[in-house]
Amino acid sequence: MKTMSARMIHVTIEKPWKEVYAFARAPENLPQWASGLATGISREGEEWIVDGGPIGQVRVRFAADNEFGIIDHTVTMEDGSSVFNPLRVMPNGNGAELIFTLFWHAGLDAEGFEADAAHVLKDLQTLKTLVEGNK
Repeated sequence: MKTMSARMIHVTIEKPWKEVYAFARAPENLPQWASGLATGISREGEEWIVDGGPIGQVRVRFAADNEFGIIDHTVTMEDGSSVFNPLRVMPNGNGAELIFTLFWHAGLDAEGFEADAAHVLKDLQTLKTLVEGNK
């Protein structure tokens, strides 16, 4: 597989990183902030079935709970193709840095990549608002 271009998309959150990690890594919380992925979610074994997003029904498998703030997840589309999504929460002083790595996949033009990046940023900002409270 050819190396893909990538962009790091991040937000700074004024809450302790472990609190951010606990909220962001809970699949049940996805419908609250991941508008590009989830409007409904249910568990099936080690995977989560996500319904209603713009990409249709998908299966999501998350990295195991860990002490490093890693929330990597693989999204498997209805056609069987998979997309790996690195997501990290890191300490940043008394707060946290939430970083999503967006890969530029084959077949996606520049306009599509920019639209995906904007959507990811919007979702991360929604998560920030939820975790910080009414800020």
